[in-house]
Amino acid sequence: MYAIMQSGGKQHTVKVGDFVELEKLEGEIGAEVVFDTVLAVGEEGGKLNVGTPVIAGASVKAEIVDQFRGKKIIVFKMKRRKSYRRTQGHRQSLTRVKITAINA
Repeated sequence: MYAIMQSGGKQHTVKVGDFVELEKLEGEIGAEVVFDTVLAVGEEGGKLNVGTPVIAGASVKAEIVDQFRGKKIIVFKMKRRKSYRRTQGHRQSLTRVKITAINA
């Protein structure tokens, strides 16, 4: 069984036992998180139950494994022949979770 859930403005396809990196979630390591915005639930090679826009009563439970910062991204802007150059860096705060249960 798999589910398509939404977190941090992004959609993720998850199965039980998967490790997923999401936008930063508040909580301690080992805390349980419940995602209620489940867009679809499906069986492997079977039927797919799609919500309009979410499935009522469906949820995905996960456990917070790690709070960390992602890889540094370089933002570089330049206009040729105008002597304009700007460099900026960014590191996103992320949370790694382990999917423990999918309730359809």
